[in-house]
Amino acid sequence: AACGTMDFQHRAGGKTGSGGVASESEANRDRRERLRQLALETIDLAKDPYFMKNHLGTYECKLCLTLHNNEGSYLAHTQGKRHQANLARRTARDAKDAPIQPQTERPRVDYKRFVKIGRPGYKVTKQRNSETRQHSLLFQIDYPEIGDGVVPRHRFMSAYEQRLEPPDRNWQYLLFAAEPYETIGFKVPSREVDKSESRFWTHWNRDTKQFFMQFHFKLPDDPTRTQLAPLKPLMAP
Repeated sequence: AACGTMDFQHRAGGKTGSGGVASESEANRDRRERLRQLALETIDLAKDPYFMKNHLGTYECKLCLTLHNNEGSYLAHTQGKRHQANLARRTARDAKDAPIQPQTERPRVDYKRFVKIGRPGYKVTKQRNSETRQHSLLFQIDYPEIGDGVVPRHRFMSAYEQRLEPPDRNWQYLLFAAEPYETIGFKVPSREVDKSESRFWTHWNRDTKQFFMQFHFKLPDDPTRTQLAPLKPLMAP
């Protein structure tokens, strides 16, 4: 009668090519190798404060007080529960023992708060330079109750920055501001401004509390566009 044979290679729990179940020591060796490879990717031994090579040629973990025959063994150890737990405890203790650094106090900036008292008086004069034939605008803004130490400010604003009306690229806005007055704005033609010294100037008269500003428009490339469009006052909120 034929004798039956047992397939040790493909039995349940068997390891292909081994002829049997992998031993516990082999599993531990595989685990240590995986940990070592992981540590090689994340740890620089030259910068590890707990890694030390002693006079016997073996390696020590100064944190856990363990001995290791080679670097691979030490690297695997650093990924283990014992080393990680000791590392967490050391980090927490160092943070607790560290002296508390005094926080530098930020310099306090006292912002002046003003109650708005309304819009200032103003006067706008359209002019034309007889020599250059450039159009200009002269603004006079009255600030009789201006705050102490406040100097009036101004700026040009494109039609796409404002939110009071639909934007029109043919116009731009000139704003004047000085606390405690409300900001006022004027709608002026969107033409290039000549900012040369003699064509653009401002002056704040502290005695009369009047702010003056005059600017000229550059001459357009098209000689037929020499007329200055009607000025449209626009009050900014």
